Amino acid sequence: MAGRKDRPEDGPAEDLSVHELIEGPTEVISVADLAAARAAGPGPDVAVEQTHDLSAYATEELSGLTRPAGRNRVELPRMPARGALYRRALLGALPGVGPSRRPDVTPAVEYAVGGITVDRAHLAEYDRVCGFRLSDTLPATYPHVLGFPLALRLMAAPEFPIPLTGVVHVGNRITVHRPVGAGETLDFVAYAENLRPHERGRQVDVVLTGSVDGEEVWHGVSTYLGRARGPGGEGRRDRVERPVPPAATAHWRVSPRVGRDYARVSGDHNPIHTSRLGARLFGFPRPIAHGMWSKARCLAALESRLPEAYTVEVAFKLPVPLPATVAFSATPAWDFALHDARTGRPHLAGRVR
Repeated sequence: MAGRKDRPEDGPAEDLSVHELIEGPTEVISVADLAAARAAGPGPDVAVEQTHDLSAYATEELSGLTRPAGRNRVELPRMPARGALYRRALLGALPGVGPSRRPDVTPAVEYAVGGITVDRAHLAEYDRVCGFRLSDTLPATYPHVLGFPLALRLMAAPEFPIPLTGVVHVGNRITVHRPVGAGETLDFVAYAENLRPHERGRQVDVVLTGSVDGEEVWHGVSTYLGRARGPGGEGRRDRVERPVPPAATAHWRVSPRVGRDYARVSGDHNPIHTSRLGARLFGFPRPIAHGMWSKARCLAALESRLPEAYTVEVAFKLPVPLPATVAFSATPAWDFALHDARTGRPHLAGRVR
């Protein structure tokens, strides 16, 4: 597989130097600039952003996978159109239009689409936006983009247990069974499982699989939280002291265009990522980066060291406001993280195994 090496048994974290990282929509920050940013202190938006800490929602271990019996398969002739699905979800959220009560079980259906091919120009643009090398081998996160409309079709349905307009993406796990070439044709299947209660509402896993000629080559699990207020409201959470962030391997400046660029290549045009006004409607002072962009950017930094088959899982924590300066760290044990370079607040924690 081009551009990938076997995972080393051990090795110094310093091997992941800034100079090995791929140029993308981020900018490497000099030591002098970083010191000046730290001296400036927290910006005026920090207090507001802290109210959106998703650390409590993320789980260290994503739930195991089981295939429930009795699920009906629905074969679709093509990938669903995202725009129509988002419109359906918005209409369903209106009082008197959508269901008054969501079901307490996952839908007994799985959606399938076959014959999905890769547009190499689109793949190259995705690589550029996320910082991957140009290659005919798909990055681990790229099939998620290819198959996401199928998962969206599942989540936009009224029988989905969490309304699409209220979900929070708190975790993602991807298993690459083998390298997938850009010339291969993929078949996707999407279904939901493991609906369970959570102190802030309930969580559910949306599973997306990619196969080539009947062989599963890629497996993704996204964990979503549907927040709900109890009779007494959510109440005030006790402040938990966060651990000191790990030493940074690199610092990246994430520009405002990251939200727009990733929206273009992923098809996720949620205004919370692309518009200051849209972000404010959801309680954020400015747009935030897509969580899957953050995961992809971290994997791009590790790209030359990843084995041919592996699992990578992340827990999404505080959103990355745009623009931002973030610190990336990685350890010889294959743990990695993304933090705010100035305050140390966590954005993402992950590992490869």
